[in-house]
Amino acid sequence: MPKGYVILTEAITDQAGMDAYGRGSAAALIEFGGRPLVVDAQPDVREGEWHGTRTVVVEFPSVEAARAWYESDTYAKALPLRQAAADCNVVILSGFEMPGRRG
Repeated sequence: MPKGYVILTEAITDQAGMDAYGRGSAAALIEFGGRPLVVDAQPDVREGEWHGTRTVVVEFPSVEAARAWYESDTYAKALPLRQAAADCNVVILSGFEMPGRRG
């Protein structure tokens, strides 16, 4: 089963609010096996336009776990903090597994 990934691009308007979101969302990440892989305020954009002032990539054991995290009661408590502190784009993606390879 491929891993699941959540990518957030964030245009932060309230850093203190984002800090509160980070503290508030940690329990939900742990609960659903989320692991931040990337938190970058200076992405090296080579083509096209990129949204925001920070990009975050979080890995989950599966797409189902990523969706369960986003839809959970635990995360629902932290979500309004992020939405008030930043303009964000959020996507959930399925990881790619090379055909014929074991992981």
